[in-house]
Amino acid sequence: MSETPANTLQYRFDGPEDAPVLILGPSLGTTWHMWDRQVPELMKQWRVFRFDLPGHGGAPAHPAGSVTDLTARLLATLDALGVHRFGYAGCALSGAVGAELALRHPERLASLALIAASPRFGTADEFRQRGVIVRTNGLDPIARTSPERWFTGGFAAAQPAITEWAVQMVRTTDPGCYIASCEALAAFDVRAELSRIGVPTLVLVGSDDQVTGPAEARTLVAGIPDARLAVVPGASHLVPVEQPAAVTDLLVRHFSTAWQPAFESTTGQMAIPAAPVKPVLAAPTPVAPVAEIAPAAMQPEPAGRPDRYETGLKVRREVLGDAHVDRALASADAFSGDFQEFITRYAWGEIWDRPGLDRRARSCVTLTALVAGGHLDELAFHTRAALRNGLTPLEIKEVLLQAAVYCGVPAANSAFKVAQQVIREETTPQE
Repeated sequence: MSETPANTLQYRFDGPEDAPVLILGPSLGTTWHMWDRQVPELMKQWRVFRFDLPGHGGAPAHPAGSVTDLTARLLATLDALGVHRFGYAGCALSGAVGAELALRHPERLASLALIAASPRFGTADEFRQRGVIVRTNGLDPIARTSPERWFTGGFAAAQPAITEWAVQMVRTTDPGCYIASCEALAAFDVRAELSRIGVPTLVLVGSDDQVTGPAEARTLVAGIPDARLAVVPGASHLVPVEQPAAVTDLLVRHFSTAWQPAFESTTGQMAIPAAPVKPVLAAPTPVAPVAEIAPAAMQPEPAGRPDRYETGLKVRREVLGDAHVDRALASADAFSGDFQEFITRYAWGEIWDRPGLDRRARSCVTLTALVAGGHLDELAFHTRAALRNGLTPLEIKEVLLQAAVYCGVPAANSAFKVAQQVIREETTPQE
């Protein structure tokens, strides 16, 4: 067990001190105990290192809002322990950490297993919506529905003790750290980088996983040059818990046979054998592209000043959500395209990205201005944006009460009706 500074992770070791290190990473909402059934067999060959995500399993609540941050904390923990090279198996969110290790720190990684993982987990909107629900209602709604996301129906019915364990695991997670982990998953996307993963990789998935299922697994295998796919029948998202023997056997076989040699100490290089030829996999169903807008005939930026369009598009998506922005861009034509370009570049790329106010404060200002102007349509989607930016329904109520004093009661009355409906839609847990 460990004392845990803010820049490291809570961890434990099992197995002989002189054995090579194998790391097991948990999924969002779980603890290192999700690997309990694998450890007795794995520790016969490896020194097994398990960690908890921030705020999970009693770990200190130091939120990490990106996969990069989580990876840095893991490496800081390992550096402090003198662990420089290791095998790594990660489930779901920890699978994203594994991909980050393979892409940014390949010299540390001997072998990789990605379990219930994906190069992109759903959509950013889905995870930010989950954050809104937790911020408003706490973790109980998420906890109660976790078994149906994590296990097959038959397993949940036959194993009530494990099902209750899963619920309690989520309930005891720190809400702020859970929300930060949702933000990390919302921003994670390595689809364009998979071909740069050079470490031997096992992609393991439950046949009945409805969260990150076989389709996502095949995308990983198609993109990673030296990857193999294992589909475990009769298992859902938490496949190490539901089918422990099958997962243990697959991990033992993978890490016993696919352990890449370390960099040669004198040259800093290593010989990597050519990846074996793999069968061509059917391409995943393409996602319909967002309609492209022809570049607007606007005045060029002054020399030396960066174009803010891409920054603005990123901020606009983070605040308003992909679905809203996609609709706005898809509906643009020769008449409205210039306006979409203008607000993306200047409103979102210039003003919303300025460092002087955080996004919570900017949402407060924006809501007040929209009430004053009577812009109820925009008030609706900026109320959604305020929730995504971290304002609670009670804080939005206070903003509207303040606006009633300075913008007028009739304007605030209309605003309360709009905001009330949006908050009801956004914060009602989906059963």
